Amino acid sequence: MPKQSKPREIDAFQILSKTADKTRRKQREELLASVGVKDFFVGGGISIDTKTCRGIECRLCLKACPTNALFWKAGEVGIIEELCVFCGACVLSCIVDDCIRIWRRRTTGELERFSKPRDFTALQHGISLLKRQERITEAFPSAKEYLKRHARKKRRKKTADR
Repeated sequence: MPKQSKPREIDAFQILSKTADKTRRKQREELLASVGVKDFFVGGGISIDTKTCRGIECRLCLKACPTNALFWKAGEVGIIEELCVFCGACVLSCIVDDCIRIWRRRTTGELERFSKPRDFTALQHGISLLKRQERITEAFPSAKEYLKRHARKKRRKKTADR
């Protein structure tokens, strides 16, 4: 008698949510492509504290947004989340700390949160520092490797001089 296989459980909710996520991502890519902007983050979110926002006085975040995801509506700043690429330009230009809050997830899975210009600047500086360190490590993997490279060059030069 052949062995009967156990029926697989199918989670319809999970299948539907994956399909909805793929559709949403595709729509977002098309929308951002029409604006000419590339999305660098897997996910993210943005919120504005309307109690502390001084948008009626400055509207600097609206001017700084490269995708026009922020707009003026009925006396306050509105957000079109589908257009936001979580670049942080609005946080850098905002005159009020903790007014605009952004969280974003990189392709590596790293989660970043910031709501003050100095937090954003420190984050960017840290990223630049890591990139510089990677480039240095690629050029000079270790002190021993560096010495080996230069020792070979000296030996070649000595043999060429003879």
